[in-house]
Amino acid sequence: MKIKVVSVPVRDQQKALDFYVDILGFVKKYDIPLSEGNRWLTVVSKYDQDGPELLLEPAPNHFEPAKVFQDELFKSGIPWTGFYVDNVQEEYDRLTKLGVEFSLEPKDVGTVVIAVFNDTCGNNIQLVEEK
Repeated sequence: MKIKVVSVPVRDQQKALDFYVDILGFVKKYDIPLSEGNRWLTVVSKYDQDGPELLLEPAPNHFEPAKVFQDELFKSGIPWTGFYVDNVQEEYDRLTKLGVEFSLEPKDVGTVVIAVFNDTCGNNIQLVEEK
């Protein structure tokens, strides 16, 4: 087995695509129209375009339990997922200049440095730097 696609729930697929591509620096992989205005919309790392895809999934718009779960994770400050970076402080500085809001500034927690930001689509996302 291998991981090919991982989903992150988003409230607005276009807003999510704009944020994940224009701000975070991912690359759009697939954008396939589906029913009810939804899309099979994935992004990948610009450094590994054949690697795992992140599906920007509109689940909270169509399944109330998913919305409740997403809301409660967000309110609790729990990240939906994490992205590895070479240097959390540099990424924090870059994203802060672009207006990204962080709920946790870079913090050394032993074997890693972490930070947590709001993806503007209903999720906390954690940055991780291995030491």
